[in-house]
Amino acid sequence: QDDLFLFGIPFPGVYVTDEEGLVVAKFFHDTYKKRDSAETLIDAALGRIELDSSAPKEEVGDEDIKITVAVQGGRGSVRQGVIRKLVTRFELGENLHIYGEPVPQGMVATKVTVSGPPGLTTLPPELPETKTLFLDAMNVQLQVWSGTVDIVVPFYATAELASECRPLNEKTVDIEVEVSYQACTENECLLPRRETLTLTLDMDVVDVPRLSVHQGHGQREGSFDSMPAMRRLLWRKIREHPLGLPRFLWSNLKLHWAARKRLKNEI
Repeated sequence: QDDLFLFGIPFPGVYVTDEEGLVVAKFFHDTYKKRDSAETLIDAALGRIELDSSAPKEEVGDEDIKITVAVQGGRGSVRQGVIRKLVTRFELGENLHIYGEPVPQGMVATKVTVSGPPGLTTLPPELPETKTLFLDAMNVQLQVWSGTVDIVVPFYATAELASECRPLNEKTVDIEVEVSYQACTENECLLPRRETLTLTLDMDVVDVPRLSVHQGHGQREGSFDSMPAMRRLLWRKIREHPLGLPRFLWSNLKLHWAARKRLKNEI
């Protein structure tokens, strides 16, 4: 209801095609403030994830099981509405595998949980295709991954964390990644493991049109005068939803006051 005033603004959408013009991926979202990064589109075209060597990452493990947690997109920065990908990469030794859902009682399926401050929103995880493993001794069929395995958790910042209408709350943000898994061979299983890794990501401003509501907040301001178009939008929206503008302004004022209060306390 708070976003009713913005109803009707076009949402972003992208088709990715191969050299023959066939669609290999598509990206559509339910709000104009949610967009995919360029790296996501490039990875879709390539059919694989190319991790940025300059992006923040943490590693744990040994030569048998190595786990790398990294952020794909924008050199690991966090911007309002731009979707980044938290990639958890397992590099498993020969004959080792990890499990997808479902698993029998007593075994642990692989799970990646991402958490952060209010306003950091995660999307459902993207899982690679599993292979079926049948264990004769247990008469059970399992879904497994082996070799190099990428589990991706997309995330983005809402206006609560970063907004184009006020200065950034923080210069950096910490996100915590909890990884649970159990590695096995066809003959024996290692003990279940749980690793917790923390990434510190830079906050980044966004590109904004030259509107008074956007100016003076440290964003990247454009030179094109958007006020005529904004006046037409406001007039149309006020006629359609008379209470929409007050509700929208009130919700944004509360976020603005909270950000100012945090900044004052830090000073």
